[in-house]
Amino acid sequence: MNDTVPMIEMRHVSKHFGNVIALNDVSLHVHAGEVMCLLGDNGAGKSTLIKTLSGVHKPTSGEMRVSGEPVRFKSPAYALDSGIATVFQDLAMIPLMSITRNFFMGREPTVGWGPLKRIDWKQADRIAMEEMARIGIDVRDPSQPVGTLSGGERQCVAIARAVYFGAKVLILDEPTSALGVKQASVVLRYIAKARNDGLAVIFITHNVHHAYPVADAFTLLKRGTSLGYFRKSEISREEVLNMMAGGAELESLDAELAEFQRTPAESQTASRAAIS
Repeated sequence: MNDTVPMIEMRHVSKHFGNVIALNDVSLHVHAGEVMCLLGDNGAGKSTLIKTLSGVHKPTSGEMRVSGEPVRFKSPAYALDSGIATVFQDLAMIPLMSITRNFFMGREPTVGWGPLKRIDWKQADRIAMEEMARIGIDVRDPSQPVGTLSGGERQCVAIARAVYFGAKVLILDEPTSALGVKQASVVLRYIAKARNDGLAVIFITHNVHHAYPVADAFTLLKRGTSLGYFRKSEISREEVLNMMAGGAELESLDAELAEFQRTPAESQTASRAAIS
């Protein structure tokens, strides 16, 4: 167990939208150099939790801390200033624009001053190529449209962009959900690299098979409520799956499927046995 101060922490956070309780008394914490996987099925409250962490929503109750200090973000810009970068599913990228333009998004390096100030495209291209090479992606032409990259490579552009601009906490919203096995492996390798570089990573997913190999800890959500915080050494992959799906529901499904697979003769024999 890591005894240092968590890089980011939620204490008993709840979020209500009128009478709808989206989050109810959720606590989690992530340390530097650690990947915490936030797991839950659709409707579990993952999106609301992400938006609360990133400053889009304000908690109805509870407390958030960054490096041990209480914070209350007024907007996503305040979260970014605190070193919290969120990579959403849509990636906030423009497919027809170049890799370099998408990498900097209005924060390009400049030369000159006053009315002579202009973007230093040579330096911008060099930085974009170096940062992509750092994560193992060889970009031959940084001026090529970002839409020509694979889904996994586009995810890595978004992640590399967040890290380059000083992120200390990286929140990844379902980064592997629409990817094939090979592309997902590219993203998972970079998540592991971000952890080794000392970042605190929150990896949101509903895919246990993607989460388990890179995770150090798990927080499980179900209907806006936390099912608990677990270190990887405390819980197996099968136990995580069972908690997410619900053991009773799986047993009921197995019994129902077994009933469908019976032949008519077997079903009649079982019915007579039940009556007798």
